[in-house]
Amino acid sequence: MDSGWRSTVLRWLRVPPRPEPPAGAPGSERVFRSGRNALRLSLAAWGVNQVFALMGLIFGLSMLQGWKSFRSAAVPPEPLRTPAQVQSPDASSPTNAPARRSRRKKSPWEVAGELSRKTPDGVLWLLTVVEGFSLITFLVQIPVTYALRRLEYEQRWFLVTDRSLRLRSGVWQVREVTMSFANLQQITVSQGPLQRLLGLADVRVQSAGGGGGGGGSGHGHSQASDDAHLGYFRAVDNAEEIRDLITERLRRFRESGLGDPEEAHLTAASCGTPAGASSAETRAAARELLGEVRVLRQSLAGG
Repeated sequence: MDSGWRSTVLRWLRVPPRPEPPAGAPGSERVFRSGRNALRLSLAAWGVNQVFALMGLIFGLSMLQGWKSFRSAAVPPEPLRTPAQVQSPDASSPTNAPARRSRRKKSPWEVAGELSRKTPDGVLWLLTVVEGFSLITFLVQIPVTYALRRLEYEQRWFLVTDRSLRLRSGVWQVREVTMSFANLQQITVSQGPLQRLLGLADVRVQSAGGGGGGGGSGHGHSQASDDAHLGYFRAVDNAEEIRDLITERLRRFRESGLGDPEEAHLTAASCGTPAGASSAETRAAARELLGEVRVLRQSLAGG
């Protein structure tokens, strides 16, 4: 897709072309995208939808044209009778036969012709306008929906650093999830039959607070909470690599004994300790506190 056209559409939809990287050390960012087969599958589904829509239009146009042809068809004339038959009809004449014998069953074409001739002109005009508008809409939406399919694929961003990850997807409705390794709990790889055929898979990550179910009136709120704690690497062709990378970085993050940098800063500020306080000062304060506790214990034991 042309980069200038893409930039114009994204600017009109107010979608940033690329998300900002999440918190992490410089140089630790890894970017992942959906596999190319995901785009091919999406375009194949789009093509099937277009074929069915075109078949519906063709069927509607053929029905309308058939209805008009029935309407314009001439009514078959009645058989002529001689003056003698009119004045003194013979009882044995077929025209003087009982009504139940002279009536014949009408063919479906004749019934359709009568119904079409009884249809008001305004109804046929309205149907013609609707069919014409549907045809124009179909032709206009082909490039638009095709471009949106490609944009939806291109706007899937999966960013991973040494401390967090950020996932973004969508064009009309943009969804962006940012998770810190301090809250990450579960990583799951799922793959359906069609995905196995195309070499694709989904990686599901869950942070603390997700997965809980609620009942009653709070069900909608629980569902929204679960969505906020779930993220998906959708239709990727390197699911094992993503899972192993997150697992390894999560292990290193936990072994370092460090929490989320923002949480550590807030904790230090709430305790009145500067965020950059040295560990030596902390140990000295702890030894002083321990000495006071020992003196207090000895005084209580002596009393």
